[in-house]
Amino acid sequence: MGKYFGTDGFRGKAGVDLTAEHAFKTGRYLGWYYSRLHPTDKAKIVIGKDTRRSSYMYESALAAGITSSGADAYLLHVTTTPCVSYITRTEGFDCGVMISASHNPFGDNGIKLLNGKGEKMEDEIQNDIEKYIDGEIPDLPYASGDGIGCTVDFYTGRNRYIGYLTNLATKPFDDHRVALDCSNGSSWMIGPAVFNALGAKTYVINNQPDGVNINLNCGSTHIQGLCDYVRENKLDVGFAFDGDADRCLAVDEKGQEVNGDKIMYICAKYLKSKGQLPSNTVVTTIMSNFGLYKALDAAGINYEKTAVGDRYVYENMKAYSHLIGGEQSGHIIFRKHARTGDGLITAIMLMGVMIDTQLPLSVLAEGCRMYPQVLKNVVVDDKDVTLAEQAVMDTVSACTDALGDSGRVLLRKSGTEPLLRVMAEAGSREECEKNVDAIIEAMQKSGHLIEVRK
Repeated sequence: MGKYFGTDGFRGKAGVDLTAEHAFKTGRYLGWYYSRLHPTDKAKIVIGKDTRRSSYMYESALAAGITSSGADAYLLHVTTTPCVSYITRTEGFDCGVMISASHNPFGDNGIKLLNGKGEKMEDEIQNDIEKYIDGEIPDLPYASGDGIGCTVDFYTGRNRYIGYLTNLATKPFDDHRVALDCSNGSSWMIGPAVFNALGAKTYVINNQPDGVNINLNCGSTHIQGLCDYVRENKLDVGFAFDGDADRCLAVDEKGQEVNGDKIMYICAKYLKSKGQLPSNTVVTTIMSNFGLYKALDAAGINYEKTAVGDRYVYENMKAYSHLIGGEQSGHIIFRKHARTGDGLITAIMLMGVMIDTQLPLSVLAEGCRMYPQVLKNVVVDDKDVTLAEQAVMDTVSACTDALGDSGRVLLRKSGTEPLLRVMAEAGSREECEKNVDAIIEAMQKSGHLIEVRK
């Protein structure tokens, strides 16, 4: 990860960590970089944004930077991250920009960059943008005269994306009562438009964004409201999206959460039964629940484990031609249809399984039982030294041996803080606590522990 751009873009508190000047300079560099590849015409860069108040500020700053460097800026306005990805790769854009901090509170924001294939931007380009922001690259030339770029209203791109989504469904959603929690975010218009077009009887909540209520006690990070809504209204299924709708969690007809691990299990098992899972593999991160792996083993489906982050999931999928992968958080990639996680595609795929099998979601999810999990964040003086301590390694080995095939322990370094994340999954919460505490005690005895965060 770079100074500004992490695994999912440039993210931070709006106006503090991420300023309008940062956005302007990002646009300046992108406009200059891609204009060099267009000696006879203008480079084209497409921009989308979520519903945060600050997103409008960054949209203007990015567009100003892009056009002042001689490229054209096309504005999708409020839309989803996967929409930007789709439009970038299908409409001949040089790159795409999404303004969003995803599931974070409204006071945060971010800039996500996508290459011309609709994939996460290459690190080399992002590194050079960081150098330009910090003044390590000399100032770039401004365009003048008819070389100045145009800002183009491109809201029609959203309609093309909606058309694409509706064509993915193989059967109509008629007679199905579906709840959508739009998180007061990017999906607030697109989500209902897609499900209404497919014939569902759609019930929508949290679809009144005001600039400051995105993700506020709603959406995929606060799913209990949707659970209650589905149960109280006796609906067939519910789907909760995050702020930029690249994530989706589901709720079954009983009002029970169906997380990303269970969604991957359901869809992979179905695709395998139809002969549509050619590599017979699901790509997960190391943080997927142990229960998913047990369920995939029982279904005869292989799995890969990557570092945390959908970027790493996609890279593995692309390298080895796997078709489905994702995270427990609901960031799921169906590589046949998208280059990023797409919450609406996830919902459409899950609806397809329910309709084709004529089974309720609770039954489809039965084969994947989530194991109890305990995770504690531990502040240490040195992450690498702590992990290399013999006493810590011995304790981890002892816990692993004791759990056998009935659970696991995992230690993971935080990428941004002096933290180690100590996690255990087992048959009971008590057993998880015992193993996590044993590892933390070994860290304490080794002299590296500073504090255990709640």
